[in-house]
Formats: sequence, structure tokens, C-alpha cells
Amino acid sequence: MYILSSGFKTTLRVALLASAAIAASGCTATTRSLVGVAEASQEGPGSVHSNPYGEVNDNGTIIPAVDTSKTNPRYLRQIVDYQTDEPVGTIIVDPQNRFLYLVMEGGKAMRYGVGVAKAGLEFEGEAIIERKAAWPGWAPTADMIKREPERYGPYANGLEGGLHNPLGARALYLYKDGKDTLYRIHGTNEPWSIGKAVSSGCIRLMNQDIIDLYKRVPKGARVVVLGAKQKGES
Repeated sequence: MYILSSGFKTTLRVALLASAAIAASGCTATTRSLVGVAEASQEGPGSVHSNPYGEVNDNGTIIPAVDTSKTNPRYLRQIVDYQTDEPVGTIIVDPQNRFLYLVMEGGKAMRYGVGVAKAGLEFEGEAIIERKAAWPGWAPTADMIKREPERYGPYANGLEGGLHNPLGARALYLYKDGKDTLYRIHGTNEPWSIGKAVSSGCIRLMNQDIIDLYKRVPKGARVVVLGAKQKGES
């Protein structure tokens, strides 16, 4: 679920597949424990990785650097103090404050700035990451096409993964009771949208951040999306 900005429309139209819907990108499952979370806990609260938003060569795909001077510093990836009863490895999304937390040991969390859903399109509650994909394909849902046929109808057959794709570099697929919720935690090629409510329901991170998160969480990780009356640490 993703709101397409007008600036991406031309690029996406060129990349639109002319034939049958694309097959979903293969999911990268892992049986590793949360090694990334443990390693991250060695850093102190408020710390940020050195140049975490620079240009990235992702197996031959060059992800442009992000001009962080245009981003509120609170939305940059950092270790923060975070008290919760949720176990280490849980992802907690706080849409109200535009944060995603990855719970770590010792009352700490890795905090990422996110873009969230427009009013009325939110998901809240618990889910499980049942699938992970690098450079995933994307297609609008039937509801998105029904809601805005002129915008989404032309993309009904889907788009291949890549820099032009609105899901960005990685996607984590949320399932509840064994069923796909159709909500994703994914990358974005629109870093200006972090901290805003602009999507059709999904949670978006900058590409550099979703790659970092993707490495830290395995398939089966638990996700808690807070409701309007709940609030995480700011």
C-alpha cells in the first residue's frame, strides 16, 4: 500500500510491465538469532552510525545518498532509551510519533524515523513477519485501484523491483493469524516523506534504514503497531 507522488508517475509508467502480473520477489528467510540486535546494543543511547545515509552499492544497485540536512534529526536512525515489556527483537511501530523501534537488551532500542498511513488507512495491533524480500515487486491492491482508479489502474499488472519501485530496497510482509494483512514495512525512494502521513497504510523507511532493519530481524519476528491511544517513547 503506497501513495504514488506525481513526481514518480512518469518513471513508474515506463517501468510498468506490459504483460502478466509479475511474480513476487523471493523471500529471504533466515534462521539466525538476532545477532544484529545484540551487536547494536554495544552502542550508546543517542548514537548514530557513521555516515549511515551515504551512497550504498547494494549488490550492483547504487542507492543514492540521502541529504540528511533536509531531514528532522529526530527521524535519523539512532539508539535510544526505551522501556517496554516486549521481548528483545520485537518491532514496535509508533505511528503517532512517526517512529519504529527495534527492542534491544538493557532498556534500549534502535529507533528509525518512518512515514505512515493517511488517516483512515491505518493498521494497528500485532502481526508476524512471514516474508522478507529484497528489491520486491509491487502492485496496487484492489482497494487502492477502486479508491483511485486513474492513479493506480495503470499499474494493476505490477512493477518489477528496482530503484523506480515504490517499495524500495527491502520489504517485510506482515501476517496475522496466518493471513497476509497487505501491510508492509518497506523502503522508499521519497526520503522527504519520512515523518509524514502519506501512504495507503504501509510503514516506510529510508532505503538505508530498511536495509539495516532487514539485516537485524528474522522471519517470524513479532510486530506491534500502536493505536491512537497508545504512545511510545519520543
